[in-house]
Amino acid sequence: MRSARLSVPPLVLACLLSAGCSSVQLGTSTSSSTQSPAAGAPRTTAPTGKGKAIAVGEGPQKHYVVRQQPAARSCHYRYEHGEPLEDPACTPGAISPAVTQANLKSTICRKGGYTSDIRPSAYITGKEKRLNAASYGYTGRMGDAEYDHLISLQLGGDPNDPRNLWVEPADPGHRKGSGINNRKDPVETKLHTAVCKGTISLAAAQQAIVTDWTTALSRLHLN
Repeated sequence: MRSARLSVPPLVLACLLSAGCSSVQLGTSTSSSTQSPAAGAPRTTAPTGKGKAIAVGEGPQKHYVVRQQPAARSCHYRYEHGEPLEDPACTPGAISPAVTQANLKSTICRKGGYTSDIRPSAYITGKEKRLNAASYGYTGRMGDAEYDHLISLQLGGDPNDPRNLWVEPADPGHRKGSGINNRKDPVETKLHTAVCKGTISLAAAQQAIVTDWTTALSRLHLN
């Protein structure tokens, strides 16, 4: 009976003989495998198509606590056509692990609403709003500014992750003392409708918002 011989590529054989390789696997792919995030590292979700990965927050909680905000005056507003935008270094956005493309009908698209059940109390958000105003150096009337979810709750944004919340100043031409009134809200509503109709994916809507909410509708051909 002839003994079976294992065919070893010359390069691998040389590597083994010289002991210059830390590990060699025969008959397996050399591509690296995906590793789970280290403990304490922010979880992320891979983007669909072009765009950066978006952080994944803790999701809805039974009892919310006041979250730590960025250092005072460390965040800086940007402006596009006069509209205020968040500082991506401070407010890159964060999504809720409780909302996925597979469970839209039982979460953000369900009849009877979803956001009221997961929204933090005014007691929590009121304290966070004041702290975040200091982060952004906002000195205007607090009643005219919205403590806004960058990725709104109706688009699967995380309810209380500091990466997803910012003090959004009033729109240009807003009359002082007239309360909150911004143009971002209708954009979010249109995106929500499109997601629930299946016109666009949840991930596409989330990416469009974190990229630039002022161009989100045109980017997705919804305007």
